[in-house]
Amino acid sequence: MPQPLVFDIKRYSINDGPGIRATIFFKGCPLNCQWCHNPESISPKVQKLFTAAKCIGCGECCRACPVYACRLVPDGVVTDGDLCTLCGHCAEVCPTLATQMSGSYYSVAELLDIVVKERPFFDQSGGGVTFSGGEPLLYPEFLIEILEACGRQGVHRAVDTSGFVKKEVLLKVAQHTDLFLYDLKMVDAEKHKRYTGVDNRLILNNLVALAECGSEVQIRIPLVGGVNDDDDSVAAMAAYVAALPGEKRAVSLLPFHDIARGKDEKLGQGRDLAALHEPGADAVQRVIEAFAGYGLTVTIGG
Repeated sequence: MPQPLVFDIKRYSINDGPGIRATIFFKGCPLNCQWCHNPESISPKVQKLFTAAKCIGCGECCRACPVYACRLVPDGVVTDGDLCTLCGHCAEVCPTLATQMSGSYYSVAELLDIVVKERPFFDQSGGGVTFSGGEPLLYPEFLIEILEACGRQGVHRAVDTSGFVKKEVLLKVAQHTDLFLYDLKMVDAEKHKRYTGVDNRLILNNLVALAECGSEVQIRIPLVGGVNDDDDSVAAMAAYVAALPGEKRAVSLLPFHDIARGKDEKLGQGRDLAALHEPGADAVQRVIEAFAGYGLTVTIGG
């Protein structure tokens, strides 16, 4: 059974489903969204993050590295990527947490233990656990096992997904999921592929499949200035959501913010974010009004 790496566990989360939640983030995603605010979630492998501003030049990482991949320079430390084995010894000895590793393995039992400890907050607020990423549905067997374990404990279970998975996998996971947080980025297929790297036909079809089988779905739209905040894109998304089978679904807008730029620097990678910008209050209001025209209620965040 393929086991995911976990890159973050957020306790007392209030933006990943109803109530107070524990959100568990898996590494690995089939999409490569230009605006992704968790770029460390895209690769399914362990990655090294380095924050230059925290480095005090003590050289502890250099002394700890078994393959001499770290080298002290006047501006801090540089790592030879060809030599680095991602063993994590450098992060273990870093006194300022300038160097950190992204990605750790947890067993189902270990994750369940973390979740169960948060039960008082769940019970008090109507919360639960959310599995996010990355794309948690890349690991269906592991995901179903932990979903079943949480279900036996009476914990509300949400899955945050891009929908870019085989239909049969999605519907199998749906049998053990109380709520899907389903990302809808845009309807135009060519534009979707340009900004995310994949065609969206599967994503749109899977959203219909979930609606038809009666799953509870909260649609989340990352609103990115210069990408999907134009009138045509907004109208197409509103019309698609309104036409889904069943009752009108909740829609949450997630306005883009530029937090990813700092994370890219920590990963030592660059992305051209110049064409992307945070949507202004006027743009957000236009979207709310456009969806209201289709009888849909929109909230911000969550």
